[in-house]
Amino acid sequence: MNPQALIVDDEPDILELLTMTLLSMSIDCVPAENLAQAEQALKQQSFDLCLTDMRLPDGNGLDFVQALQRQYPDLPVAVITAHGNMDLAVQALKSGAFDFVSKPLKLRVLRDLVATALKLSPMQSVRNERRSRYKLLGETDIIKTLRGKITKLARSQAPVYISGESGTGKELVAKLIHELGARSKHAFVPINCGAIPSELVESELFGHKKGAFTGAIADKQGLFQIANGGTLFLDEVADLPLMMQVKLLRAIQEKAIRPVGSHEEINVDVRILSATHKNLAEGVKQGTFREDLFYRLHVIELVVPPLRERQADILLLAKHILHHVAKKNSIIAPKLSEQAVMALNAYGFPGNVRELENILERALTWAEGTIITQQDLMLPVQLNPTLVVNNALAQISLSVENDLESKLEEQERKLITQALELTRWNKTAAAKRLGITFRALRYKLKKLNLE
Repeated sequence: MNPQALIVDDEPDILELLTMTLLSMSIDCVPAENLAQAEQALKQQSFDLCLTDMRLPDGNGLDFVQALQRQYPDLPVAVITAHGNMDLAVQALKSGAFDFVSKPLKLRVLRDLVATALKLSPMQSVRNERRSRYKLLGETDIIKTLRGKITKLARSQAPVYISGESGTGKELVAKLIHELGARSKHAFVPINCGAIPSELVESELFGHKKGAFTGAIADKQGLFQIANGGTLFLDEVADLPLMMQVKLLRAIQEKAIRPVGSHEEINVDVRILSATHKNLAEGVKQGTFREDLFYRLHVIELVVPPLRERQADILLLAKHILHHVAKKNSIIAPKLSEQAVMALNAYGFPGNVRELENILERALTWAEGTIITQQDLMLPVQLNPTLVVNNALAQISLSVENDLESKLEEQERKLITQALELTRWNKTAAAKRLGITFRALRYKLKKLNLE
């Protein structure tokens, strides 16, 4: 049986064009010229997809979208908006619309939208809820709520802005949204916008043609092309240069890119997810981030909580991290002593989950036997004794922790190298001289790239 689509539009020409386009994709269509006809059709049969105009003779398309979300939450609804009416499209996405398409209709964009929508199934939400639990660990209410939002957003194509402090797992959240959605069989492409030199950002995003600039010895695909059909995750998007913000906005709106040095545009079908630990709205006020791009990316905001707000999850996360690191290094996962557990629960974790990973990885190196003690954790002195600290202190603490981590590694590398040289690289003898186990030395050599 062919998929069934409900098409709602009061313009006969648009209705005919939509019907013919979907029929060419082997999709059966039920046309409706107004909301009354649409509601009658919904009572008579079930549908796999709904396309609706936003302005109808007997009602508001936005109200219709909201009603469909309440009554038929598994039905993907895409809205048709007038050209340039982005505000209305954003409202529809926030109300639960799967996606939108603007008039005049681009058939390529319409076909991509429909094909993506039909990959969703009514049972997908249930399966996604189960899958997300094993990827985003935690049993606190705040993390359960986050998993529920991720599951819902995975069924949409709306741009999502993921906010949260450094180390909270924003990229993990973005990847989950991709993996649980209709684009999961295509690429998930992350890019750290702050890690690319400003003069290379355009080439990285859009690609370039051979000879476009010095060093361009061959054609190169950009990340938009690599992510075609999938998801592009723009991490630290606040660090994009202003000129690139203009070009990014156009690429998102037109769903097309132009490689550096090319005279032709390339069509791309990409879902955009973005994140930053900075205050993007403050960037708009200060003039460092374009307001129009902000509203295009900030359709739906998803906040990833800091670890200190989900303290009850710390032990669960710690056990998972230790098991993962131990498995990676082919050793038996050690256990945490009671004092170590108490110390972790009392610590504020300004660096969040990433800091927890670093602390446990370091502790695993220095621990003797199968028990990690409080001393093995080497927790830094906190700048604030309370668990709940403000963002400013959290960032200062994170900077101190990163600096300490770097200096510790430098000192460890120096001591280990000296011990190995004195023992003519006899690892057993070097470990004895250092006062650590052979296992700890082997792990440290691998981590410090001294093998």
